[in-house]
Amino acid sequence: MPDTRQRASQARDGRSVAARAVARSAAIVGLLAACGVAFIALLGAGRAREANAAVAAPSQGQPVADSTTHNCRFVMVPMRDGVRLNTKVCEAKQAAGPLPILMTRTPYGINVMQAINGTYRFLAADGYHFVYQDIRGRYRSEGTFIMVSPLRSPGDARRTDESTDAYDTAEWLAANVGNNNGRIGVLGVSYPGFTAAMAGVNPHPAVRAISPQAPASDMWMGDDFFHQGAFRLSYGFEYAGDMELSNNSSVPLPINSWDTYDWYLSLGSLANVDALYFKGRVPTWTAFATHPTYDAFWQTRAVHRRLSKAAVPTLVVGGWWDQEDRFGPLSIYRALERTDDAGKNFLVMGPWNHGGWRRTTSRMSVVDPGTAEWFLKEVEVPFFAKYLKDRSGISVPEARVFDAGTKTWRTFDRWPATGTMSRSLFMRAGGLLSFDPPASNETAFDQYVSDPAKPVPYRARPIERTYDPRGSRWSTWETEDQRFVDGRPDVLAWKTPVLTEDVTIAGDVVAKLIAATTGRDADWVVKLIDVFPDSVPGAWSQGGYQLMVAHDVLRGRYRTSFTEPTPIQPNTPTEFTVDLHQQSYTFKRGHRIMVQVQSTWFPLYDRNPQNWVKNIFQARAVDFQAKTHRIWHTPSQASRVEIAVLRSGTSP
Repeated sequence: MPDTRQRASQARDGRSVAARAVARSAAIVGLLAACGVAFIALLGAGRAREANAAVAAPSQGQPVADSTTHNCRFVMVPMRDGVRLNTKVCEAKQAAGPLPILMTRTPYGINVMQAINGTYRFLAADGYHFVYQDIRGRYRSEGTFIMVSPLRSPGDARRTDESTDAYDTAEWLAANVGNNNGRIGVLGVSYPGFTAAMAGVNPHPAVRAISPQAPASDMWMGDDFFHQGAFRLSYGFEYAGDMELSNNSSVPLPINSWDTYDWYLSLGSLANVDALYFKGRVPTWTAFATHPTYDAFWQTRAVHRRLSKAAVPTLVVGGWWDQEDRFGPLSIYRALERTDDAGKNFLVMGPWNHGGWRRTTSRMSVVDPGTAEWFLKEVEVPFFAKYLKDRSGISVPEARVFDAGTKTWRTFDRWPATGTMSRSLFMRAGGLLSFDPPASNETAFDQYVSDPAKPVPYRARPIERTYDPRGSRWSTWETEDQRFVDGRPDVLAWKTPVLTEDVTIAGDVVAKLIAATTGRDADWVVKLIDVFPDSVPGAWSQGGYQLMVAHDVLRGRYRTSFTEPTPIQPNTPTEFTVDLHQQSYTFKRGHRIMVQVQSTWFPLYDRNPQNWVKNIFQARAVDFQAKTHRIWHTPSQASRVEIAVLRSGTSP
């Protein structure tokens, strides 16, 4: 969920304190200054975090010579409860007149942030002061860190949350940053995207525009920690441990295997995590184990449930292949759109992974022809200029979404798009996927055995740690060729004949499975896949490529209620709705459409015992058993994926 969470990993690679100091040497700092956030995103801002942890920041108020265009200094900004937050203020050296302020609030350490000369360079060239701040309890900021701190409710005894801290910071900046025009914009990616969204809740009068980018919105329903009830094991374990075993990510995680698939499998029951490793020292893990359902703990932290109106112009940005927070941008935009009569709410969804528009490398070429710089120059800069500088002649479209099938941007006056019709892709006998429903004489179901002892890997092995300092494919796994699971008996697949015309989706994607199991619980993983032709002109390596276009998982116990789980009746066909969320994509003529279904996705998600246990975090080894699952496809029990297809001739 971070700007890039790799910044957490490098502090764990076993180097000594002396070696860390070397890692912070002039060469590294020089490279940071040259490449800024792009370097952080590529190599893992872990090195930056390492430097941050190893070396004290300059004294408060002391100038920092880290920008050719700005004079920077560190200050401790007081909050309403007396807590002081470590803040880096960078004032433009030359300006014809007063300039706006752009602020980013982060839990990942501000000492070495060089975004001014990195991916903020286009904003810097347009003329801004920049401010970076460590949020409460992180690095040199005072107070207590609370993971995704919820907004205060009426009667809440807490005096502060991320929205009040943003307000108090804006109050101080307006009075203490020289040559400012009284206007502040807030932006950030991932966790800083979440704090940017919070700055728009009861905003300070000086805050005139915000851009939450890849923001986490609902940690249980579809972002970092759970997806529709299934626990995100590897990410939850590694991120929570990194963030809370220390306040600066300096305590190493216990993973000692290059292929984490083996390590997590040997871990066994989730109950072993606290018993063997965390021992109650990681509050977020304790929350996982004690709040496995969508109860008040998670609901109060669900940003989209608490947003009622876009108080200031808001540019929500996300990536269709965001491996961490794809749910967040879409849900925040949708929540704000409900009451957006003033036209202040805007959406951009690009062909990116988590924060990919802030990277100059690690582009996912199979979906992205190179769009990051265009977004930064042609979308982000004009947005802030319009609302912080009153620049005229700028039109901000309601929704800009990228279609990776045609490699083009589309603009819509609302999202999901109007002018679509719902069509169903039916799973049929013999592995056929069709827009026509099953016939009465077809085989009634397909089946497979799901064995928790042999779970399906979520990407090709070896599966490195999420932010392994030696390298990890975590950031690009969602575009990985799905042929690596071909031939597995526990993965079912259906595909269409070769398409004779383009099929463009522009909205919701929902799977409706009619399924049965010999157990009393099961996970249902559904993938909507574009199967490329065997020969792709100009891209021979993409011949036959199987690209995931949409995907997600539902834990079967939550089929009727996310707050009150119930066992599945064995051997009984039951409907399960798996929300695959939204997508803008064209399956081109000559391609095929495929749907895959499986019941394990490891170690991205924990293993479902497939027996009934009240709390899977307390499951015993004996509870994990292989079960047979059936996917039905008869006229009356038709499993399908429902897609919003753009009508022929519709002009976005």
